[in-house]
Amino acid sequence: MMDSTGRFLLSLVTAATFLQVRSTVTVIGLYGETIEVPCNNGAAKPEDLIFTKWKYKMDDGTSGDLLVKQAHKEQAQIQAMDGYKDRVTIAANSSLMIQGGSLVDQRTFTCMVVYGSNLDEHPVDVLVHKKPLPPQIKDKAKELENGKLTSLGVCTAEDANPAAAIMWSKNGKLLVADGKTIIITPSVKMDPSTGLSTTTSGLQYTAVKSDVGAKFTCTAKHSLETQVSAPETFIIHYPTEKLSLQVLAKAPIREGDNVTLKCNADGNPPPTSFYFSIKGQKVTVKDSDTFTLTAVTRNSTGDYKCSLVDDDKMEASEKVVVSYLDLSLSPTGKVLKMVRDTLLVKMEQDASGDAKVSWTKDNRKLDETPRFDNVTYADAGFYVCEVSVAGIKRSQSFQLVVEGTPVIKKMTEHHSEDGRHKVLTCEAEGVPRPSVQWSINGTNEENSYINGKATHKITVVPTGNLTITCIATNKLGNHFMALNVSSLIKDEKIPGKGAQDDSSDQALLIVLIVVGLIIAAALVGLFYWLCIMKSRRGTWKTGEKEAGTSEESKKLEECKAKV
Repeated sequence: MMDSTGRFLLSLVTAATFLQVRSTVTVIGLYGETIEVPCNNGAAKPEDLIFTKWKYKMDDGTSGDLLVKQAHKEQAQIQAMDGYKDRVTIAANSSLMIQGGSLVDQRTFTCMVVYGSNLDEHPVDVLVHKKPLPPQIKDKAKELENGKLTSLGVCTAEDANPAAAIMWSKNGKLLVADGKTIIITPSVKMDPSTGLSTTTSGLQYTAVKSDVGAKFTCTAKHSLETQVSAPETFIIHYPTEKLSLQVLAKAPIREGDNVTLKCNADGNPPPTSFYFSIKGQKVTVKDSDTFTLTAVTRNSTGDYKCSLVDDDKMEASEKVVVSYLDLSLSPTGKVLKMVRDTLLVKMEQDASGDAKVSWTKDNRKLDETPRFDNVTYADAGFYVCEVSVAGIKRSQSFQLVVEGTPVIKKMTEHHSEDGRHKVLTCEAEGVPRPSVQWSINGTNEENSYINGKATHKITVVPTGNLTITCIATNKLGNHFMALNVSSLIKDEKIPGKGAQDDSSDQALLIVLIVVGLIIAAALVGLFYWLCIMKSRRGTWKTGEKEAGTSEESKKLEECKAKV
């Protein structure tokens, strides 16, 4: 039995004078989201709208009602009795809203609009799309063998509609199947419960040595989004083609160092055992690619080799050079020489290469090897010989001490700046440092001692012409020198006083002459008396006359002659 609305619609459709069916429009909805199906492409409602009705094409091809919305009523009347009953509503613009879109919604929906004496139908085909889950590479190979076709892995893009397309890439470059070295096997499988499709793609790949570290990815291409899998790298196995021998040591290698030899093979996986040729002797090293030479010497210099245990014809070699330097210096330590002696310096060196030799004296660089054919005081000092070669340095040294008795080189005099004094200078050479003494007292003493040379100065005020002596003394001896120093007092400087001084000098001279004559006479008398006493010694003993004998007279005459 038909309700009032149904009877009204039926009568209206029967009485209608014009029916128009519009062309079909396609709408794509998203899986799991609300699908909006527009009525008349979203055009405005006619002013004389009576009602709007939505219906759909059922699986058996017949039409099923969903809902009716009368123009003068707020609420639509839901007519659907199947799964759409709780999922459909009508929007203000007359669009059909389908909640929780799924693949069952991929069908034709028709919007029927009745207005005035017209009835329009607007069919809409609904498609539901779903992007796949992110692609993954599964069933990955543990390793790839050089030159061998191997199953690398399977890429999956699950639960998509429509099904995704899968492509393989290496280092971002698309891999194209050639049926020989690259084989790609795609397939699509649909889930009967959801209708969603899972795409798989298997890759068989022939690896080469250059694929070490290569990044393989698969891309799932879909209408909604293109997604790329996480990159995968694979171990590539390939045989050893080349060996190299590496010397692990800090350069330059010196005697006493430890030197490690490392044999590098370009195969993967690398060999685990090697032969090392050490000075012609073959040594087997297992589970290691190194061999260490401990405390090398200059005799360790030479060629070293390594080779494969299973193929000793494949070998590598490297030369090891041990740097060394021997230095011998004569003399060394403290060397004592007298001035003007000869000292022979002898340096010998034995090095692994061209050695650089340098000399310093008291930390100052010398241009050449020191020679001492005639040692001087200036030669005294600390000498260092340094020899270097390839990062090795050796040095030896000697301390030259030069000694000698003092020798006064010169004595000088000059007036002071005010002209009232004279400055006497005595310069003497000698080691150890000589002490200087003067035969006259002075003031303002100054002294210095540089490179075996002592300089001593005093200030004097000579009132007359004097002969002054300088004496230089050290433990080895002494030396003296005299200097005539003129008086500072002159006639022209003190008028009227010269005559008085001359008279005084003459008087003094006369007194000295007289005293000298008196002393001489006394000495002559004493000598004469002694002589007489000796000649008369016998007379006193015998009691002879005082006149004496002729012999005594003769002796007396001899005494007179001596006097």
